[in-house]
Amino acid sequence: MTTSTLTWFKSSYSSADGPDCVEVAITPATIHIRDSKNKEGARLTFKDATWTEFLAFTADR
Repeated sequence: MTTSTLTWFKSSYSSADGPDCVEVAITPATIHIRDSKNKEGARLTFKDATWTEFLAFTADR
């Protein structure tokens, strides 16, 4: 799957009317993250286990 065929959705924590927008695309093996204001810019990609560990870490904060 190429990044052009990913289905992106906005994070529920992004503001509807502000400039802070994060979009996520999920595949069976990876989680893709991008800035919705710069869709062609840099993207972060995480393996499923790494993303799960990150979410558990942030939930404890």
